[in-house]
Amino acid sequence: MPSIEPSTVAASYARAVLSAAPDAGGTPDTAAGKGGMAGPGAWASPLDRLPFTEVRALWDAVIGVGGASRRGGDPHAGLRVGDAIKPGSLHVLGHVVLTCASLAEAVEAAVRYHPLVSQAGTVTAHRGAGTTRIRYRPTVDPATMHPQQVEAVLTGMVRAARWIAGDGWAPLLVSFAHARTGSAEPYARVLGCAVAFDAAENAISVDNRDLDRPRAPYDRELGALHRDYADRLLRELSTSVPLAERVRTWLDRVPLDAVGPADAGRDVHVSPRTLRRALQQEGTSWRALLDEARHRRARGLLETTDLPLDRMAPLVGLSGATALVRAFTRWEGVTPGAYRRANRAPRR
Repeated sequence: MPSIEPSTVAASYARAVLSAAPDAGGTPDTAAGKGGMAGPGAWASPLDRLPFTEVRALWDAVIGVGGASRRGGDPHAGLRVGDAIKPGSLHVLGHVVLTCASLAEAVEAAVRYHPLVSQAGTVTAHRGAGTTRIRYRPTVDPATMHPQQVEAVLTGMVRAARWIAGDGWAPLLVSFAHARTGSAEPYARVLGCAVAFDAAENAISVDNRDLDRPRAPYDRELGALHRDYADRLLRELSTSVPLAERVRTWLDRVPLDAVGPADAGRDVHVSPRTLRRALQQEGTSWRALLDEARHRRARGLLETTDLPLDRMAPLVGLSGATALVRAFTRWEGVTPGAYRRANRAPRR
């Protein structure tokens, strides 16, 4: 099966990142070619998209990773990129936000349309009695994403909220799952609120009264036009890679113990019914893809770890060691123990 690059990033966002390069002089074109990427002049259309791997190389250059004088790079590069975000940097999502009637409506737009900006992460919102948490979760291997990239996303969401609520607006709390490496002052100054590190998740906490406060004036008809356009782009983006491949990629990065077609459908923006029908048209099924994912994960764990089968089974999404032995023997024709002995990577 040919390999694919499932995660892409809008060229408009890449331009915003490149503008923050230390020697860009405020214009992306002066930094063309950084990190082995094509220069911005090659991005002729605002619809152009870049593989995440190329954007990661761009971030290497912007942060200054590996530079003799910078050592670990600029710890606040993500703050700088996020706080400089403009509507055009987010392509159509930025224009949808500008026409929202409230912050609550803008959050809904971010949840739905964030893939148009980047497929390397997902945005979700969880509303409580008085506070809403807007969460960001990378969907690529965490080892391939700089902490500054996560900080740019959350800081960019705070900046976009200020397009509606005013420059003086601030959330209640911004939390990051990674450790802080730079000084605390820039975070407090840019985000305007308490900032937590080593947290359970990357999230922005917002008072529901701020979310629900009506904004006036706003143009509902213009907003509807932008949303129609965004929906069309979302459908086109979703069909650029076969659905089965997208579901396989999703299954490879999520826990397999309590996952269902509704969970996958939310991530790939289709209903469970549409998911099942489309997979059938592609010659497969949800059950077959889940079985494949369990097989892949079991092989990887047997080849790279010494986990006993009873601890491995939940990671594969099976009920116990007996179920794992039965399933693995069906997949490979040998028991997990025999497979591990034959395929275990040698220790160094």
